[in-house]
Amino acid sequence: MEKHHRILIVDDDPAARYAIRRALESSYDVVEAGGAAAARAQIEKQRPDMVILDLVMPEESGIDFLRWMRAQGQPQPVLVASALDSAQTAVEALRHGAGDYVVKGYEVEELRNRVRNLLKLADLDSENARLRRELVAEGQFGRMLGRSPAMQRLFEMVERAAPTDATILILGESGTGKDLLAHEIHARSPRAGAAFVALNCAALPEALIEAELFGFEKGAFTGATQQRRGKFEMAGGGTLFLDEIGDMNAVTQAKVLRAIENRQIERLGGSPSIDVDVRIISATHRDLPAESAAGRFRDDLYYRLRVVTMEVPPLREHKEDVALLAGAFLDQLGARHGRRAKLSPSALAALERYDWPGNVRELKNALERSMILARGEELQPEDLPEEVRAAKPVAARKQPADAATTTAPDKTEGFLAESDFREAKRQFEIVYLKQKLEQNHWNVSRTAAAVGLHRQSLQEKLRELRVTRPGK
Repeated sequence: MEKHHRILIVDDDPAARYAIRRALESSYDVVEAGGAAAARAQIEKQRPDMVILDLVMPEESGIDFLRWMRAQGQPQPVLVASALDSAQTAVEALRHGAGDYVVKGYEVEELRNRVRNLLKLADLDSENARLRRELVAEGQFGRMLGRSPAMQRLFEMVERAAPTDATILILGESGTGKDLLAHEIHARSPRAGAAFVALNCAALPEALIEAELFGFEKGAFTGATQQRRGKFEMAGGGTLFLDEIGDMNAVTQAKVLRAIENRQIERLGGSPSIDVDVRIISATHRDLPAESAAGRFRDDLYYRLRVVTMEVPPLREHKEDVALLAGAFLDQLGARHGRRAKLSPSALAALERYDWPGNVRELKNALERSMILARGEELQPEDLPEEVRAAKPVAARKQPADAATTTAPDKTEGFLAESDFREAKRQFEIVYLKQKLEQNHWNVSRTAAAVGLHRQSLQEKLRELRVTRPGK
């Protein structure tokens, strides 16, 4: 093994540190720490490639130190070397990110083999990370694609945040790929080997969502004929993805907050508390600051969820990725349907002119429809959906600029004629806020007070809707 590998020994027993040093120093650079505080300083100063960690230390337990490492995004493999010889202790250490576990009293050669194997795996992980970075530069990020600066910034943020245990809130319009991003965060985290469990909070009635999240005991309610684990338990050691969390009711919000803070849940109809170890990733298309200001979403839960916030940009803001996405979708769809198809230059130009209110999901659906109905292998503009050819979404969606020049009744008729609720709501918000801003001479603070929002919430909403003062 090459000398450049550096190993940090963390143990409060000098004799134990000495024995490990003697076993390894001929092949590695070895540094020592007598406790968790000293180990933190050594990690910062020495940048070790691996940590050998005792579990029982007076200042702070090895498990707590291991949790700190993973929460800080420290990727070094950890070999736990402890006098505690129990399966439960070993499982707990492995669950919190240790790579291996050895009981003190081991043979020297066994220790060397364990160290050698962990470092080989770490080197392989480093090489895989390098290859992933090269793929990202080419526009591929797992199952997500994007060469545009906006998507590259998003991918870079995921690479930094995924190795930590931080709670993440993903924002973005419907169809942008928030669920794919959550999968990629999990796949790049130390929890990747454990379960990824997802729950769509908008897809379930209020009466069922708590049973899905927390589980229930037999007889807890009519129809509960047997005990059932909830999503928190099913995601143990892994990641729980709460999609559309902005649609969760207030009672469930309070219980989720307690579960996150206490790392404990109770099944419906049960009294004992159950320890849970999950990383929470949530997503929503809603404006949570505005929902909080309106009393529909708990402030404390919002702040607990948004330790790290990521926003997936709508497709209209990174149209330079349309060609890349379209090519990948046509390859996938061609394999599924047994057909080959490519875009003509004029068809690609039509795709790039369209604003894609349904985002990446709408693009994929439009291409599938076009491939199935097209007469030839090269898709022409006439093969595309009518709204794409016209560069105008269905139901003759009015653009914000048009809305500002019409009278209130005409604007109302525009969004009332819209078939999609979300689009109608968006158009109403544009019209309403522009009128209020005009009444207050575009003073954001006065307008926020007039409509009952915090100034920051109003600013975020204006950015989301791309509402700007005329002339700017």
